[in-house]
Amino acid sequence: MRTGKKPINVVDVTYARTGGSVNTDAMGMREMQQRVFAKRDAQHLLVKAPPASGKSRALMFVALDKLYNQGRKKVVVAVPERSIGASFSSTKLTEFGFFADWEVRPEHNLCDPGSSQGKVGAFIDFLNGHDPVLICTHATLRFAFEKLSPDAFDGTVLAIDEFHHVSADIEASRLGALLHGVMNGSDVHIVAMTGSYFRGDSVPVLSAEDEARFTPVTFNYYDQLNGYEHLRSLGIGHHFYQGRYTDAIGEVFDLDKKTILHIPNVNSGESTKDKIEEVGFIIDSIGHVESTDPGTGIITIRRSDTGAILRLADLVDDTDQKKRAGTLHYLSTVASKQRDAVDVIVALGMAKEGFDWPFAEHALTVGYRASLTEVIQIIGRVTRDSPGKSRAQFTNLIAEPDASVGEVKVSVNNMLKAITASLLMEQVLAENFRFATKRGDDEPRLPGVITIKGFKEPSTDRVKQIVETDLNDLKATILQDDTFARAAAGSMDPETTNKVLVPKIIRERYPDLDESQVEELRQQVVVDSVIKNGEVREVGDKRFIRMAEKFVNIDDITINLIDSVNPFQRAFEVISKSVTPSVLRIISDTIAATRVDVTEAEALAAWPRIRQWVKANGGRRPSIRSDDPTEKRHAEVLLYLQRKKQERDAAARMTQTVEES
Repeated sequence: MRTGKKPINVVDVTYARTGGSVNTDAMGMREMQQRVFAKRDAQHLLVKAPPASGKSRALMFVALDKLYNQGRKKVVVAVPERSIGASFSSTKLTEFGFFADWEVRPEHNLCDPGSSQGKVGAFIDFLNGHDPVLICTHATLRFAFEKLSPDAFDGTVLAIDEFHHVSADIEASRLGALLHGVMNGSDVHIVAMTGSYFRGDSVPVLSAEDEARFTPVTFNYYDQLNGYEHLRSLGIGHHFYQGRYTDAIGEVFDLDKKTILHIPNVNSGESTKDKIEEVGFIIDSIGHVESTDPGTGIITIRRSDTGAILRLADLVDDTDQKKRAGTLHYLSTVASKQRDAVDVIVALGMAKEGFDWPFAEHALTVGYRASLTEVIQIIGRVTRDSPGKSRAQFTNLIAEPDASVGEVKVSVNNMLKAITASLLMEQVLAENFRFATKRGDDEPRLPGVITIKGFKEPSTDRVKQIVETDLNDLKATILQDDTFARAAAGSMDPETTNKVLVPKIIRERYPDLDESQVEELRQQVVVDSVIKNGEVREVGDKRFIRMAEKFVNIDDITINLIDSVNPFQRAFEVISKSVTPSVLRIISDTIAATRVDVTEAEALAAWPRIRQWVKANGGRRPSIRSDDPTEKRHAEVLLYLQRKKQERDAAARMTQTVEES
């Protein structure tokens, strides 16, 4: 039975539909492609842009210019899987105003069936031949590199698609070692492209030294979605359930929306451990199967609620590879062009990066996804612009913690991380502001600039580069930190979170920064996060932003005020409004039981505030038994300082005893 419930949206963004990101210039380039082409002379380019922004064609424009005008002889395009190779097939660019066409001879498209290792000979023949363009998989490139020396890539443009697959961990990614080798052993030009803002999640894509040699071009999600013609709004939210997800999925599975349904990994807690049976439950919740097409595998279902026909593609059942190949072929050739060809796709580990179904409106994902890269790829499937699609939705169906079942701590952490990941997506999707130091009340207001009293602007090129191209990556690192996840839920006061924990993570990620640079970057992270998580309202000619439960005139903002706000505490607020009181108690108790340990840095930072608290409360010491989290944390810090003092006193007495003896 369908209840018609709506997910609790953490993010709900509306865009202007300016058409700017999809309209083309006299050379046939979209806005993003123009930005990339402007940097075409760079030896190493790193392009960060959302799915469907046109990265593959941007590569074609740059690669052809390098072939015709920069003296390059070869272009090798490497993609993570064969199906993505079709994005780089021959394309008539001159029809839209460019000076040359992109042409790939059939024998140089190594993304056709067959083993990656078996295509190494064709790869080497290409390097020794006269044709200019080859398409292959990451795996084929790696196997070929084992047979070649780095200088074999002299005169070559090497394009790496889905660059987040590359890791600095050589044991985990030979492709990372390959890039390091050719960058240092040849005159190769590299164009690296990624649709993820969280490259490699917790593992850097390349070493800091190698990545510093790339010229970055960033086209953010706001640029992309605000410039669409059709898609106007996007929601990102959660729905919590108890028991089996197959019994709860009907509450948020809207059969009137074109949906990609990602069932959980068989090793996850949400899985029933029988993926085939799970698909059967989903089909039964829709209605009665009328037929299955033997060629395409498309299942026709008569809906039990309306009697209408629904067409479902099953990408979970892999027992019949011929049938699955027919389904994938149908999805890529027919369903990608005809709106009525399919209504629901059920997937497990598929239908993510590189998958093109422009009509998809709803990504319904069961279970927590640890990889932010995976989340953004899933969301990217429904954010393509398409006629008739004005709204897109990502819903994460997550199990509520149950005190009667083990692994409550894991369940609570998954909930927190899923929601903080959504808040991070809000940062990516929101309009970008620039921040500057407020020097006087009579300063003219500049569009897109917020002035803040006490704010430290980036003073070096290094900090400016991180702010301009790496800020979301840094926020992802912060949010993925286990300590920060608990702090975001209220187990640490905001100033300690902002002034102790955030700079600690910055120092670990960027050990080359000095303390003044760390502070500049810390302020940028906290200010950007608080402003983007805040609700902005305009009253007359004034703008107000909601921070810490009250609205503040944007013109009156100070860095001290911003530091008093936990930029991600809304994660806990969302949970509080979305679950029952008993479940909320389980969550609160679990957080309290695993609260952040006191560190010396936190204690030193908190001491002045504790003294102020004692003075404001008539000299009373904070109580460890208090229900107020701030008072309780102050008490824990005092206990820590008391233990440290006792340890120092004991050490001093021991030293004195030794000296006297």
